[in-house]
Amino acid sequence: MSSTSNVGSCPANTADVARSRKLIFLVTEDWYFVSHRFELAVAASRAGYDVVVATRVDRHGKRITDAGFTLCPVAFNRSGLNPLEEFRTLMQLVRLYRREVPDIVHHVALKPVIYGSVAARIAGVKGVVNALGGLGYVFSSTSLRAKMLRWIVRPALKLALGGRNSRLIVQNRDDRDIIVADGLADAGSVSLIRGAGVDPSAYRQVTVASEMPLVILPARLLREKGVGEFVDAARLLRGRGVKARFSLVGKPDLANPSSVSQREIDAWVGEGVVEYWGWQDDMPGIFSQAQIVCLPTYYGEGLPKSLLEAAASGCAIVTTDIPGCREIVQHGVTGWLVPKQDARALANALQQAIEQPGLRQQYGASARALIAGDFSMDRVTEATVAIYDELVAPK
Repeated sequence: MSSTSNVGSCPANTADVARSRKLIFLVTEDWYFVSHRFELAVAASRAGYDVVVATRVDRHGKRITDAGFTLCPVAFNRSGLNPLEEFRTLMQLVRLYRREVPDIVHHVALKPVIYGSVAARIAGVKGVVNALGGLGYVFSSTSLRAKMLRWIVRPALKLALGGRNSRLIVQNRDDRDIIVADGLADAGSVSLIRGAGVDPSAYRQVTVASEMPLVILPARLLREKGVGEFVDAARLLRGRGVKARFSLVGKPDLANPSSVSQREIDAWVGEGVVEYWGWQDDMPGIFSQAQIVCLPTYYGEGLPKSLLEAAASGCAIVTTDIPGCREIVQHGVTGWLVPKQDARALANALQQAIEQPGLRQQYGASARALIAGDFSMDRVTEATVAIYDELVAPK
């Protein structure tokens, strides 16, 4: 299905027949919905919600419709700044909400939160759930483009989060405190749900023994995800004679201005400093091969799902000491925390993890226990569906 399809191609609403409560997920990309919100949609369906997914459709449309969800393609451009194009997207959403008449809309990420909230007000949607998986590129990048966007986004976000019957879900305490302190949302409308959840039973625990431990960076290949620091650390460790394999698992995100280029990746691979595995659908299988997961991000994370998956797999984790990452990793207990944008400190922590298999086994076991107790998929879906039920309950 073409990514330029509009909302007119989704099935018509049959308003004349009795229906369950209707929930629309608005997400920029179908792969993100499948990766981060699919299980939540299944739980909502089991709880009696008629689920509609509005997103840009690329490769996962069949997976969505096979689950029994209605799919409405939306022509989202995550990095678009053309005023006419953006207005058309907003009007698409207004038409969608008016036609589908949802009881709840759940907007995921910054652009859907802003556009979807405006559309929901125009269309008179009863309940709005906004979810920010971190503050992202606009708030974390130091580029001139990001700084200029912040002048526009801050007031727009404040307007979006100020709806009468709306809730904001954030994934870590730091983001909650920043949003409330900046006056972007009232404390009473903000709910802390830590991450997208993970099912520990779906992940196989890694084996500790390996003559050449595998270290992976599983992420979109953005500069703020610490890709450059990962490569530099691998290069430093090779110079020290440390034996390990380093692999980038993910692909460039050309819709994001901070994406690394394929030319850079090819150069690193040609140098022999890292392997490039690209996008992988079977992430449980990938994590089962890795002894160490490294995410040296300074992106403005919510709570990285890759770290949840790494912990569920019992991998040793090396990551940066920033909001979101330290929700999972406690230094010296469940992994290693290092300063952001410090390749030497990253290399030192990775060297410890590579050369001390007993310690990484200990940290990995502690991280897996933490996931089972605090970050399970059941906990996340139960807390989120409870918010839906609260918003649609008779007042």
